[in-house]
Amino acid sequence: MDGAAAAPPPSGSLSWRLSSHPLTLLFFLGFRISSLLIYIFGLLFTSNFVLIFILTILLLAADFYYLKNIAGRRLVGLRWWNEVDASTGNSHWVFESGDPAASSVGQAAGVRAPNATDKRFFWMGLYVQPVLWVALAVLAVVRLQFIWLTLVAIALVLTITNTLAFSRCDKFSQATDLASSALYSGGLARTVAGGLFSRVLGGGGR
Repeated sequence: MDGAAAAPPPSGSLSWRLSSHPLTLLFFLGFRISSLLIYIFGLLFTSNFVLIFILTILLLAADFYYLKNIAGRRLVGLRWWNEVDASTGNSHWVFESGDPAASSVGQAAGVRAPNATDKRFFWMGLYVQPVLWVALAVLAVVRLQFIWLTLVAIALVLTITNTLAFSRCDKFSQATDLASSALYSGGLARTVAGGLFSRVLGGGGR
């Protein structure tokens, strides 16, 4: 029919309307893109390296903080940080993920499963940016612009740190999901077996 409404995009599509946290997603993508744009603008249109260096570093720092503490938690339910043991001085990474059992129960637990669209935007933004910085590093080497290479090196350290940390955090979360599923399945199996066993005993006692 001519007046029929267009079908909504499928779940997980890269459509802004499907995001559960559009403002968070906007800032996440904004920080991811802006540092690259400022660097490319400085590389092509200005020779003021100091200004471009300061602006790019500020945007990279904002992106690092926002991704690590806000975007990761809201978009995919993941967070990480580094702790130092005061007694030994050793540092270790700590990974935090949304409780899969609580999210499966529903809104009563206060935890929602990550939105499929938010997850796609998040992981694409997380992995694409380091690849682009590597390409810019190669370009700086080819053009013998080693002063710009120092800025790219800092960008790579910051972006790859977040990428590796969230990748490990995601693997930890998947392992937790599997363990929770196994425990739940085991508990369910024990309940069913116990019910059948009690019925057998009950039937035998009649």
